[in-house]
Formats: sequence, structure tokens, C-alpha cells
Amino acid sequence: MSKAKNQVFANVWDAIAESPEEAANLELRFQLMEEISGIIRQNGWTQAGAAKRCRVTQPRINDLLRGRIARFSVDALVNIASALGRRVRVSLDDAA
Repeated sequence: MSKAKNQVFANVWDAIAESPEEAANLELRFQLMEEISGIIRQNGWTQAGAAKRCRVTQPRINDLLRGRIARFSVDALVNIASALGRRVRVSLDDAA
């Protein structure tokens, strides 16, 4: 029997991504999805109501609220945030 090697990762994105670039993209999409989901919940909007405000379909909002990250690009999430009257800002920090 071979022994499994334990790996330690800085975060979950590093563990599931195939590259640091993909991990950064996943993390940014996750953060945007969390912020947008929070806005929807805080306002008590139904999925249909949120979809109308976000200018997307109700199934798209369902995907967002369920955290289906693979179904969203950064561009799509920025467009949704903009439709909600939010401005998206990105900052660059040292990777370490």
C-alpha cells in the first residue's frame, strides 16, 4: 500500500484549482457571488424579483444563490452587480 501525501494549501481555491491564476479567478467570482447573494437576501427579493432587477433569468439567480460558481464569469457577475447599482472595485495585494 502506498501512503497518501498530505498537502497543505493556503485556501480552498488553491486546493481545487490547477493553477494560481485559476485559484485567483475562482476566489474573485466567489466574493462577487457572495456580495450579490447578500444584497438579494437583505432586500428579501424573490428569485423572480431579483432576476428582473439583475436583468437575468430566474434560473440564473437560482444558480447564483446556490453557489454554482462554474456557471458564472467575472464579466457576468460584474454586469449583475452593475444592474443592482453597485460599482465593483478590484485591488491587487501581494500574493504572500
